[in-house]
Amino acid sequence: MTGAENLTYVYAVVPDTGRVRTAVESVRGVSGAAVTLLGEDAPPEGEDAPPAGEEVPLEGEDPASPVVFVISRVASHEFDERTLKARFEDLEWLEDIARAHHEVVQVISRQDTVLPLRLATLYQDDERAREALAAQRQVFAERIALLRDRSEWGVKLYINAPVPPKDSGADGAGSTGSTGTLSPGKAYLQRRRAQHSVREDHYRNAQEAAQRIDALVARFRTYRVRHPAQHGALAGPEENVLNDAYLVPDDRIESFRAALAAVAADLDGVRVEVTGPWAPYSFAMPPQPEPAQGNAARDGPVR
Repeated sequence: MTGAENLTYVYAVVPDTGRVRTAVESVRGVSGAAVTLLGEDAPPEGEDAPPAGEEVPLEGEDPASPVVFVISRVASHEFDERTLKARFEDLEWLEDIARAHHEVVQVISRQDTVLPLRLATLYQDDERAREALAAQRQVFAERIALLRDRSEWGVKLYINAPVPPKDSGADGAGSTGSTGTLSPGKAYLQRRRAQHSVREDHYRNAQEAAQRIDALVARFRTYRVRHPAQHGALAGPEENVLNDAYLVPDDRIESFRAALAAVAADLDGVRVEVTGPWAPYSFAMPPQPEPAQGNAARDGPVR
């Protein structure tokens, strides 16, 4: 396959450090392709890229701060705009691509700060990718500075499903303590009212838990992104009423998690779930440049 038949697939933006260069050598990307780094300036004809650990400063920047794309090359006939539109309807193919993309980001995130880009961020060639990197360099550098020494944690708040009222049988006696003096219809309505009352209590407790979680934002100096509540199979039998992502300083993670564990300890019918650490997909939202090939971007992996 010649270079003209390849597109440039971009996974993330990272600082150009020796640890990152070493990390990319150990991971394969989408379609099993080799992963490498791409900076603004290509090496002169006949010269190799700088060896691992040797950083090349960008003009006007501190030597420790250059940023580069993490890339691989993919076949144009598999990732052109028309093919992608069809393939994004193929859930099995999409899952494979998402897993490969996420694995590259995760491997690098264990070594240094990583700014993940959206799934299937594509450029016609390396030169177009370099132009996009140069145009967004300041934005990328600012986002990486924000993410440094922080990690993303998911916080979800659930309301327990209310216990269905038990059918008391023909005598109308139910869990509310009815002695059988009520008709079956009235006994049923009484049980439904009791169930509704419990559910209302759970909602009030969930509101209290959400307010307590909000108070943690200022206390731990975190950043927050609000995602839509999950429904159906993603939420399970409970009702998801809050689905937040937090960017937490690494040196405060344990106290942050301990505080969240106590948020709903005294509240009936609600549950707080904390997951992480994750690569900071929720906080990697610089403006997307418009490559010549077209940017068929999608969201990062669902958590």
